[in-house]
Amino acid sequence: MSYVLGIDGGGSKTVCVLMDDIHQVLGRGQAGASNYQSIGQAAALKSLETAIDAAAKEALKLTNNIKITAVCLGLAGVGRAEDIDIMKNILQKLINSQYLPIKWDLHPSNIIICNDAFIALMGGVGHPVGIVAALGTGSIFFGRNSQGETKRVGGWGYILGDEGSGYQIAVAGMQAALKAYDGREKHTRLIDDFKQHLGLASIEDLIAVIYRRGWGVKQIAGLAPIVDLAAASGDEVANNIIDHAVKELVTATSTVAEAIFPPDAVFEIVTTGSVWRAKCQIHQRFTASMIKFFPQVQVMFPQHEPAYGAGLLALQSLTDKQVI
Repeated sequence: MSYVLGIDGGGSKTVCVLMDDIHQVLGRGQAGASNYQSIGQAAALKSLETAIDAAAKEALKLTNNIKITAVCLGLAGVGRAEDIDIMKNILQKLINSQYLPIKWDLHPSNIIICNDAFIALMGGVGHPVGIVAALGTGSIFFGRNSQGETKRVGGWGYILGDEGSGYQIAVAGMQAALKAYDGREKHTRLIDDFKQHLGLASIEDLIAVIYRRGWGVKQIAGLAPIVDLAAASGDEVANNIIDHAVKELVTATSTVAEAIFPPDAVFEIVTTGSVWRAKCQIHQRFTASMIKFFPQVQVMFPQHEPAYGAGLLALQSLTDKQVI
Protein backbone atom coordinates (compact mmCIF):
# COMPACT_ATOMS: atom_id res chain seq x y z
CA MET A 1 0.00 0.00 0.00
CA SER A 2 1.29 3.45 -0.98
CA TYR A 3 0.54 6.54 1.08
CA VAL A 4 0.75 10.12 -0.12
CA LEU A 5 0.16 13.62 1.17
CA GLY A 6 -1.89 16.25 -0.62
CA ILE A 7 -1.48 19.76 0.76
CA ASP A 8 -3.40 22.93 0.00
CA GLY A 9 -1.49 25.85 1.46
CA GLY A 10 -3.16 29.25 1.29
CA GLY A 11 -3.10 32.70 2.77
CA SER A 12 -5.66 31.89 5.46
CA LYS A 13 -5.49 28.13 6.07
CA THR A 14 -3.61 24.94 5.28
CA VAL A 15 -5.32 21.63 4.58
CA CYS A 16 -3.53 18.27 4.37
CA VAL A 17 -5.01 14.93 3.36
CA LEU A 18 -3.26 11.58 3.75
CA MET A 19 -4.42 9.16 1.05
CA ASP A 20 -3.78 5.57 0.04
CA ASP A 21 -3.33 4.28 -3.49
CA ILE A 22 -7.04 3.56 -3.96
CA HIS A 23 -7.84 7.27 -3.48
CA GLN A 24 -9.17 6.78 0.05
CA VAL A 25 -8.60 9.64 2.51
CA LEU A 26 -7.34 8.15 5.77
CA GLY A 27 -6.65 11.41 7.56
CA ARG A 28 -7.26 15.12 7.21
CA GLY A 29 -5.61 17.97 9.08
CA GLN A 30 -6.02 21.72 9.07
CA ALA A 31 -3.89 24.60 10.33
CA GLY A 32 -3.33 28.30 9.76
CA ALA A 33 -1.82 30.07 6.76
CA SER A 34 1.25 28.64 5.02
CA ASN A 35 1.97 31.31 2.42
CA TYR A 36 5.59 32.03 3.35
CA GLN A 37 5.57 35.24 1.32
CA SER A 38 3.08 36.81 3.73
CA ILE A 39 3.85 35.10 7.07
CA GLY A 40 7.49 34.03 6.72
CA GLN A 41 9.14 30.64 6.30
CA ALA A 42 9.17 29.68 9.98
CA ALA A 43 5.43 30.26 10.39
CA ALA A 44 4.70 28.47 7.10
CA LEU A 45 6.73 25.48 8.27
CA LYS A 46 4.80 25.36 11.55
CA SER A 47 1.41 25.42 9.80
CA LEU A 48 2.44 22.67 7.41
CA GLU A 49 3.79 20.56 10.24
CA THR A 50 0.59 21.01 12.27
CA ALA A 51 -1.67 20.05 9.34
CA ILE A 52 0.42 17.00 8.44
CA ASP A 53 0.57 15.89 12.07
CA ALA A 54 -3.21 16.07 12.44
CA ALA A 55 -3.78 14.10 9.22
CA ALA A 56 -1.20 11.48 10.19
CA LYS A 57 -2.62 10.94 13.69
CA GLU A 58 -6.09 10.45 12.24
CA ALA A 59 -4.74 7.98 9.69
CA LEU A 60 -2.85 6.02 12.36
CA LYS A 61 -6.20 5.09 13.90
CA LEU A 62 -6.85 3.05 10.76
CA THR A 63 -3.43 1.72 9.83
CA ASN A 64 0.04 1.28 11.29
CA ASN A 65 3.45 2.21 9.96
CA ILE A 66 2.67 4.97 7.46
CA LYS A 67 5.41 5.61 4.91
CA ILE A 68 4.89 8.59 2.59
CA THR A 69 6.05 7.84 -0.96
CA ALA A 70 4.80 10.99 -2.71
CA VAL A 71 3.72 14.50 -1.77
CA CYS A 72 2.11 17.38 -3.62
CA LEU A 73 2.10 20.90 -2.22
CA GLY A 74 -0.27 23.27 -3.96
CA LEU A 75 0.56 26.70 -2.63
CA ALA A 76 -0.75 30.19 -3.24
CA GLY A 77 1.74 32.41 -5.04
CA VAL A 78 4.19 29.64 -5.95
CA GLY A 79 5.39 29.85 -9.52
CA ARG A 80 8.95 31.09 -9.70
CA ALA A 81 11.99 28.82 -9.43
CA GLU A 82 13.08 30.52 -6.21
CA ASP A 83 9.64 29.83 -4.66
CA ILE A 84 9.98 26.14 -5.47
CA ASP A 85 13.50 26.02 -4.00
CA ILE A 86 12.29 27.61 -0.78
CA MET A 87 9.42 25.13 -0.49
CA LYS A 88 11.80 22.23 -1.13
CA ASN A 89 13.90 23.44 1.79
CA ILE A 90 10.79 23.66 3.97
CA LEU A 91 9.78 20.14 2.89
CA GLN A 92 13.21 18.84 3.84
CA LYS A 93 12.73 20.27 7.32
CA LEU A 94 9.38 18.51 7.53
CA ILE A 95 11.02 15.23 6.53
CA ASN A 96 13.62 15.73 9.27
CA SER A 97 11.01 16.72 11.86
CA GLN A 98 11.01 14.60 15.01
CA TYR A 99 7.42 15.50 15.77
CA LEU A 100 5.68 13.92 12.77
CA PRO A 101 4.57 10.30 13.39
CA ILE A 102 5.27 9.13 9.84
CA LYS A 103 8.16 7.81 7.78
CA TRP A 104 9.27 9.15 4.42
CA ASP A 105 10.44 7.41 1.25
CA LEU A 106 10.44 10.17 -1.34
CA HIS A 107 12.07 10.19 -4.77
CA PRO A 108 12.58 13.65 -6.36
CA SER A 109 10.11 12.73 -9.13
CA ASN A 110 7.44 12.14 -6.48
CA ILE A 111 7.70 15.64 -5.00
CA ILE A 112 5.32 18.08 -6.70
CA ILE A 113 5.26 21.76 -5.83
CA CYS A 114 2.76 23.79 -7.83
CA ASN A 115 0.32 26.68 -7.76
CA ASP A 116 -2.88 26.16 -5.78
CA ALA A 117 -4.95 26.75 -8.93
CA PHE A 118 -3.67 23.46 -10.39
CA ILE A 119 -4.73 21.39 -7.39
CA ALA A 120 -8.12 23.16 -7.41
CA LEU A 121 -8.54 22.03 -11.02
CA MET A 122 -7.47 18.48 -10.23
CA GLY A 123 -9.73 18.20 -7.23
CA GLY A 124 -12.59 19.97 -8.94
CA VAL A 125 -12.88 17.76 -12.03
CA GLY A 126 -10.91 14.70 -10.91
CA HIS A 127 -8.28 14.94 -13.65
CA PRO A 128 -5.70 17.55 -14.75
CA VAL A 129 -7.50 18.81 -17.88
CA GLY A 130 -9.95 21.71 -17.92
CA ILE A 131 -10.29 25.18 -16.45
CA VAL A 132 -10.69 26.37 -12.89
CA ALA A 133 -12.37 29.72 -12.30
CA ALA A 134 -11.64 30.68 -8.70
CA LEU A 135 -13.82 33.46 -7.36
CA GLY A 136 -13.75 34.55 -3.75
CA THR A 137 -12.16 37.60 -2.20
CA GLY A 138 -10.01 37.71 -5.35
CA SER A 139 -10.15 35.93 -8.70
CA ILE A 140 -7.87 33.78 -10.84
CA PHE A 141 -8.41 31.56 -13.87
CA PHE A 142 -6.21 28.61 -14.81
CA GLY A 143 -6.44 25.95 -17.47
CA ARG A 144 -4.54 22.91 -18.71
CA ASN A 145 -5.07 20.77 -21.81
CA SER A 146 -4.23 17.12 -22.46
CA GLN A 147 -0.86 18.12 -23.97
CA GLY A 148 0.17 19.72 -20.70
CA GLU A 149 -0.10 23.27 -22.02
CA THR A 150 -1.30 25.74 -19.40
CA LYS A 151 -2.69 29.25 -19.32
CA ARG A 152 -3.29 31.57 -16.38
CA VAL A 153 -5.34 34.76 -16.42
CA GLY A 154 -5.76 37.20 -13.57
CA GLY A 155 -4.64 36.74 -10.01
CA TRP A 156 -3.07 40.19 -9.99
CA GLY A 157 -4.50 41.28 -6.66
CA TYR A 158 -7.15 43.74 -5.57
CA ILE A 159 -5.37 46.84 -6.91
CA LEU A 160 -4.22 45.53 -10.29
CA GLY A 161 -6.90 42.95 -11.02
CA ASP A 162 -9.31 40.53 -9.30
CA GLU A 163 -12.06 41.37 -11.76
CA GLY A 164 -15.44 39.90 -10.88
CA SER A 165 -14.30 39.08 -7.35
CA GLY A 166 -16.10 39.63 -4.08
CA TYR A 167 -13.86 42.59 -3.40
CA GLN A 168 -14.60 44.25 -6.75
CA ILE A 169 -18.34 43.62 -6.40
CA ALA A 170 -18.36 45.15 -2.92
CA VAL A 171 -16.40 48.22 -4.00
CA ALA A 172 -18.63 48.72 -7.04
CA GLY A 173 -21.67 48.47 -4.78
CA MET A 174 -20.40 51.12 -2.39
CA GLN A 175 -19.42 53.39 -5.26
CA ALA A 176 -22.89 53.01 -6.79
CA ALA A 177 -24.56 53.82 -3.46
CA LEU A 178 -22.51 56.97 -3.06
CA LYS A 179 -23.13 58.05 -6.66
CA ALA A 180 -26.87 57.55 -6.14
CA TYR A 181 -26.66 59.60 -2.96
CA ASP A 182 -24.91 62.36 -4.95
CA GLY A 183 -27.53 62.16 -7.70
CA ARG A 184 -25.03 60.90 -10.27
CA GLU A 185 -26.55 57.42 -10.46
CA LYS A 186 -30.04 55.95 -10.44
CA HIS A 187 -31.64 55.38 -7.07
CA THR A 188 -30.71 52.05 -5.51
CA ARG A 189 -31.64 50.17 -2.39
CA LEU A 190 -27.90 49.74 -1.80
CA ILE A 191 -27.92 53.04 0.11
CA ASP A 192 -30.29 51.73 2.76
CA ASP A 193 -28.82 48.23 2.68
CA PHE A 194 -25.29 49.43 3.45
CA LYS A 195 -26.61 51.77 6.15
CA GLN A 196 -28.56 49.00 7.84
CA HIS A 197 -25.82 46.37 7.59
CA LEU A 198 -23.11 48.66 8.96
CA GLY A 199 -25.30 50.57 11.41
CA LEU A 200 -24.71 53.92 9.71
CA ALA A 201 -26.71 57.07 10.40
CA SER A 202 -25.90 58.25 6.87
CA ILE A 203 -24.30 56.66 3.83
CA GLU A 204 -21.65 59.36 4.19
CA ASP A 205 -20.38 57.42 7.20
CA LEU A 206 -18.94 54.84 4.79
CA ILE A 207 -15.88 57.10 4.80
CA ALA A 208 -15.28 56.36 8.47
CA VAL A 209 -15.82 52.62 7.99
CA ILE A 210 -13.57 52.15 4.98
CA TYR A 211 -10.83 54.69 5.60
CA ARG A 212 -10.66 55.33 9.34
CA ARG A 213 -11.28 51.83 10.69
CA GLY A 214 -8.49 50.45 8.53
CA TRP A 215 -10.60 47.79 6.86
CA GLY A 216 -8.64 45.24 4.85
CA VAL A 217 -9.42 43.51 1.57
CA LYS A 218 -11.24 40.55 3.15
CA GLN A 219 -13.44 42.78 5.30
CA ILE A 220 -14.43 44.85 2.29
CA ALA A 221 -15.04 41.73 0.20
CA GLY A 222 -17.35 40.57 2.98
CA LEU A 223 -19.79 43.29 1.88
CA ALA A 224 -20.36 41.63 -1.51
CA PRO A 225 -23.44 39.70 -0.25
CA ILE A 226 -25.19 43.08 0.20
CA VAL A 227 -24.90 43.69 -3.54
CA ASP A 228 -25.86 40.09 -4.22
CA LEU A 229 -29.09 40.31 -2.21
CA ALA A 230 -29.99 43.65 -3.76
CA ALA A 231 -29.53 42.18 -7.24
CA ALA A 232 -31.56 39.10 -6.32
CA SER A 233 -34.39 41.39 -5.20
CA GLY A 234 -34.43 43.07 -8.62
CA ASP A 235 -32.47 46.26 -7.91
CA GLU A 236 -31.37 47.55 -11.33
CA VAL A 237 -28.13 49.17 -10.19
CA ALA A 238 -27.03 46.07 -8.28
CA ASN A 239 -27.88 43.86 -11.26
CA ASN A 240 -25.78 46.07 -13.52
CA ILE A 241 -22.85 45.48 -11.18
CA ILE A 242 -23.37 41.72 -11.32
CA ASP A 243 -23.75 41.81 -15.11
CA HIS A 244 -20.43 43.64 -15.38
CA ALA A 245 -18.80 41.07 -13.08
CA VAL A 246 -20.15 38.21 -15.20
CA LYS A 247 -18.79 39.87 -18.34
CA GLU A 248 -15.34 40.05 -16.76
CA LEU A 249 -15.54 36.40 -15.68
CA VAL A 250 -16.58 35.25 -19.13
CA THR A 251 -13.79 37.28 -20.77
CA ALA A 252 -11.13 35.86 -18.45
CA THR A 253 -12.33 32.26 -18.77
CA SER A 254 -12.71 32.53 -22.55
CA THR A 255 -9.16 33.88 -22.79
CA VAL A 256 -7.89 30.77 -21.02
CA ALA A 257 -10.02 28.46 -23.15
CA GLU A 258 -9.02 30.03 -26.47
CA ALA A 259 -5.34 29.74 -25.57
CA ILE A 260 -5.34 25.98 -24.92
CA PHE A 261 -8.49 24.45 -26.46
CA PRO A 262 -9.85 24.40 -30.03
CA PRO A 263 -13.31 25.97 -30.57
CA ASP A 264 -15.09 22.58 -30.75
CA ALA A 265 -13.33 21.09 -27.72
CA VAL A 266 -15.22 19.31 -24.96
CA PHE A 267 -13.89 20.37 -21.57
CA GLU A 268 -15.00 21.22 -18.05
CA ILE A 269 -14.90 24.46 -16.12
CA VAL A 270 -14.91 24.04 -12.36
CA THR A 271 -16.10 27.06 -10.41
CA THR A 272 -14.58 27.40 -6.95
CA GLY A 273 -15.06 30.08 -4.33
CA SER A 274 -17.86 31.61 -2.29
CA VAL A 275 -19.07 34.17 -4.86
CA TRP A 276 -20.33 31.43 -7.20
CA ARG A 277 -22.98 30.54 -4.58
CA ALA A 278 -24.54 34.01 -4.78
CA LYS A 279 -28.34 34.27 -4.71
CA CYS A 280 -28.37 36.55 -7.79
CA GLN A 281 -27.60 33.51 -9.99
CA ILE A 282 -24.12 34.64 -11.00
CA HIS A 283 -23.24 30.99 -11.68
CA GLN A 284 -26.23 30.53 -13.99
CA ARG A 285 -25.52 33.81 -15.81
CA PHE A 286 -21.90 32.82 -16.32
CA THR A 287 -22.82 29.33 -17.54
CA ALA A 288 -25.32 30.65 -20.07
CA SER A 289 -22.75 33.08 -21.47
CA MET A 290 -19.95 30.49 -21.70
CA ILE A 291 -22.16 28.02 -23.56
CA LYS A 292 -22.73 30.64 -26.26
CA PHE A 293 -18.99 30.66 -26.98
CA PHE A 294 -18.23 27.00 -26.23
CA PRO A 295 -21.43 24.94 -26.80
CA GLN A 296 -19.91 21.70 -25.49
CA VAL A 297 -18.46 23.09 -22.27
CA GLN A 298 -19.63 21.75 -18.91
CA VAL A 299 -19.63 24.21 -16.01
CA MET A 300 -19.61 22.52 -12.62
CA PHE A 301 -19.02 22.92 -8.92
CA PRO A 302 -16.02 21.04 -7.43
CA GLN A 303 -16.21 17.30 -6.91
CA HIS A 304 -13.51 17.43 -4.24
CA GLU A 305 -11.52 20.01 -2.30
CA PRO A 306 -8.11 21.22 -3.61
CA ALA A 307 -6.15 19.19 -1.03
CA TYR A 308 -7.73 16.04 -2.45
CA GLY A 309 -6.64 17.19 -5.90
CA ALA A 310 -3.10 17.54 -4.56
CA GLY A 311 -3.34 13.97 -3.27
CA LEU A 312 -4.43 12.75 -6.71
CA LEU A 313 -1.45 14.50 -8.30
CA ALA A 314 0.86 12.89 -5.77
CA LEU A 315 -0.57 9.45 -6.58
CA GLN A 316 -0.28 10.14 -10.31
CA SER A 317 3.42 10.91 -9.87
CA LEU A 318 3.99 7.33 -8.71
CA THR A 319 3.03 6.00 -12.16
CA ASP A 320 3.37 8.99 -14.47
CA LYS A 321 6.54 11.07 -14.28
CA GLN A 322 5.03 13.85 -16.44
CA VAL A 323 2.46 15.16 -13.97
CA ILE A 324 3.13 18.86 -14.58
